Amino acid sequence: MAASVFSDVPMGAPIEVFALSKRYNEDPNPNKVDLGVGAYRNDDGKPWVLPMVTTVERQMASDETLNHEYLPVAGLPAFRTSAVALLLGKDNPAILERRVEGIQVQGGTGGIRLALDFLKKNLKSDVAYVSKPTWGNHQLICKAAGFSSVRDYRYWDAKELGVDFAGMVEDLKAAPEGAVIILHACAHNPTGIDPTQKQWEEIANIMEERKLFPLIDIAYQGFASGDLDADAATVRYFVKRGFELLVAQSFSKNFGLYRTTWSNPSHHGARIVAMVLNNPAYFEEWRGQVKTMADRIKEMRKLMYNKLRQKKTEGKWTHILEQIGMFSFTGLTPKQVQVLVEKYHIYLLANGRISMCGLTTKNIDYVVDAIHDAINTYPTSSE
Repeated sequence: MAASVFSDVPMGAPIEVFALSKRYNEDPNPNKVDLGVGAYRNDDGKPWVLPMVTTVERQMASDETLNHEYLPVAGLPAFRTSAVALLLGKDNPAILERRVEGIQVQGGTGGIRLALDFLKKNLKSDVAYVSKPTWGNHQLICKAAGFSSVRDYRYWDAKELGVDFAGMVEDLKAAPEGAVIILHACAHNPTGIDPTQKQWEEIANIMEERKLFPLIDIAYQGFASGDLDADAATVRYFVKRGFELLVAQSFSKNFGLYRTTWSNPSHHGARIVAMVLNNPAYFEEWRGQVKTMADRIKEMRKLMYNKLRQKKTEGKWTHILEQIGMFSFTGLTPKQVQVLVEKYHIYLLANGRISMCGLTTKNIDYVVDAIHDAINTYPTSSE
């Protein structure tokens, strides 16, 4: 039999978080805990469909005026305008002066890819910078978009468990003119720690001086702090400063709407978002539900910190409280992570990143006890 025409197609690189989820799902241990999940879970460890989303879906199902014709290539107009208003604030001068446009894509991944394709083709950009560490897809998307050089700027200080701001500044100052800098607007993924407002101002100064192009990824508006406006402050600051920029805005987390690749944009998710954002009563109910998610995550941070301190577990652990959003860079070493996975069936990434959504009031003691044992087995101070 002749060799298949597909025989030389290279295998895609494994994605750690999906491999971790597969291992978790196949584990029969009754005490297993999934701290790698990148989606919201309630205190029972179950996915939560926002009640407001369910309400709108029922309303849509009974509306005989809706059809399934192709949307315009740029997307559903009501979705695009309301999404931009949510991001920048409806009275933002950029909107009033018609200096901003929104294009509907499929989630943050689609937004980043389309932005990079645009920058590569139209601005002839060829160098992109991502934070070290960053969301796993950022580097892959840059390479897929044809950027010949994808570089890191330092971000995480493993010793101080915070932002390596000096390193970040040094790397941005060394970036070539026109380089695309991917920034996380809030709730940095995976570290959960953001620059201060003063640091953002210095970052903007450097980018303005060096003529660097900001591509801002905002996946957690409202979901990070519970405050829609606070979580958009970085984007609004760059716009106020007069930057020309692109923003990848995702509703996957704050609406619980996860989608994939597209040709024409899809109706369903866009209609849900548009109907909620354009109905004042729906908007207020949704805002409260987003805050419910954010508050539960903040409560898990406090609980984890308090219990680790009560057990006198090695480490200061204040970084757990200082971080924000879904993810936390715990500072756990690969050997300590191995103990958690192999001995306790607690699944997390090898770099120590956990999803705070995986913690519940029912498993927090088990997880903290396991962390305490892992650190005693392989003390951080000795590594």
